[in-house]
Amino acid sequence: MEIKDLLIFQSVAQNGSISKAADELNYVQSHVTARIKSLEAKLQTQLFDRHSRGTTVNSEGKKLLGYTEKILFMIEEMNKDFRDSAHPSGTLEIGTIETIMKLPMILSAYHKNFPNVDLTLKTGVSQYLINQVWKHKLDGAFVTGFGEHPEMEQINVFQEELVIISDSKKADYQELKNRPLLVFNSGCSYRERLEGWLHDEGIMNPKSMEFGTLDTILGSVASGLGISLVSKSAVSHLEELGTIQCYPIPKKYSDISTVFIRRTDTYLTNTMEKFIDTIHEYKHTPYSPFVKPVVNDSDREAYSL
Repeated sequence: MEIKDLLIFQSVAQNGSISKAADELNYVQSHVTARIKSLEAKLQTQLFDRHSRGTTVNSEGKKLLGYTEKILFMIEEMNKDFRDSAHPSGTLEIGTIETIMKLPMILSAYHKNFPNVDLTLKTGVSQYLINQVWKHKLDGAFVTGFGEHPEMEQINVFQEELVIISDSKKADYQELKNRPLLVFNSGCSYRERLEGWLHDEGIMNPKSMEFGTLDTILGSVASGLGISLVSKSAVSHLEELGTIQCYPIPKKYSDISTVFIRRTDTYLTNTMEKFIDTIHEYKHTPYSPFVKPVVNDSDREAYSL
């Protein structure tokens, strides 16, 4: 059964005449008659009482007319949704690494401007998210350390400076290099850079502890469990509080780009286009974390194990 058959049926029912329906739809009368007979054959029932004055829908025809009006209304509503570029709707599945400090601003602005979009977020390490986008499991993702790829579009979000972090006690680099690494799972570009730096410094098999969230890593570092490599923007407020110490490393390891990726062979939906517009709008906005004033030692303990 085709949509045009329902349109023909509706026109005949409303006009009470095959000829009038043919004129309204710009069809020849024989075509309208053939489509009505085909529809009756598929449904195995007669839909009209035929008489000298034309046609009248019978009880079965009235039943189908009810369904037809609902179906055609839903199709029209669907078309309106897709035509309404100013108010996108539907779903958007986005992936992100844990360290995108500007992400709350981007998500909040997008949700405020386009509340009809069902936006879902999945976190993970860069390599995992890249694979999810490649397999069409995610519509797009925020990742770091991503090179050029002919089948992936990437939007530069911002440049980051990565720093080594340790607890609040000052230490030299020799001491830092021999502490355990507090890192995300394999596939994290920050982890790869930290291990690469240590390798070049002669540390071949550092002890590593894997964690699932950035907050846990920061709390563990602050308690003296080990060191980590994170974006400076993510921890500048903790450095100001005196909770941690930050140490620069060579640009080879510290300079990193955060990008938003999507497959080039996927259709650029209105929901995605508006999301990319929002990224462009906020990518140059400075990140300003809310810093709670320190009034006693309990504030610092918020980042201890």
